[in-house]
Amino acid sequence: MWLFYAVASAFFAGITSILAKCGIRKTDSTVATAVRTVVILLFSWLIVGIVGSASQITSLDGKTLLFLILSGAATGASWLCYFRALQLGDINKVVPIDKSSTVLTILLALIFLQEGISIPKAVAVAAIAAGILLMIEKKDVEETRETGRGGWMLYAVGSAFFASLTAILGKIGISGVESNLGTAIRTVVVLVMAWIMVLVTGKQKEVRKIPGKELAFICLSGIATGASWLCYYRALQEGPASVVAPIDKLSVLVTVVFSWLVFGEKLSRKAAAGLVLLTAGTVAMAVL
Repeated sequence: MWLFYAVASAFFAGITSILAKCGIRKTDSTVATAVRTVVILLFSWLIVGIVGSASQITSLDGKTLLFLILSGAATGASWLCYFRALQLGDINKVVPIDKSSTVLTILLALIFLQEGISIPKAVAVAAIAAGILLMIEKKDVEETRETGRGGWMLYAVGSAFFASLTAILGKIGISGVESNLGTAIRTVVVLVMAWIMVLVTGKQKEVRKIPGKELAFICLSGIATGASWLCYYRALQEGPASVVAPIDKLSVLVTVVFSWLVFGEKLSRKAAAGLVLLTAGTVAMAVL
């Protein structure tokens, strides 16, 4: 069943990017992240109540709780970077860079979790890396380096880095806890972190100024994220991180399709070729 949960996670994650982009056209990305985390918190603890795992909190050992907190902090950092990048850049440019966390996750899983990697899997990883590079436009790299106006790329890279840490820390942290409860605990950490950022940057007054339509999209993106999280960490609990993470990254396909339908963003031939490589490498990781 972990394969089913991984695919469901990819779908909901892809929808999240589109809904979030619709919700941050006028709303500050940090404020939007804090608001949507409230939705995710309610969603995740509702599931905990349904499955009846809340009573396990008192039996958590210190190591498990520590890694859940660290994983939550990494997730919060990844989100803040990712939604800032989405606000500044096009979805089709931000998402591929964010998905580069797949390669780093596989390497970290190999080092820290001793999840072996065969030659065929190594070839698949190379295909994923090549696909990501093809989807990154040279002009965007030059703009970031020479003028600093491509700040979205720096945030996207930060998002990828922290996302890879999230997968590894999450895998370690949920080894001794029910997956839904682990997700809910991590969400508390993300919530605290997001609202601290709002207060530190003095943006708390902007919460009341969020347009009604954008607030609706922000909340919907929170629900989609909650569903993706629950599926993802259930998949991590039952399957290998080096395979679950790449499948989850197939959300890029959902994102590309909807970004074209909703925002009219199109891929160049080079980027399309990169998407094919990224997808092929991801699928290979799942079946090898």
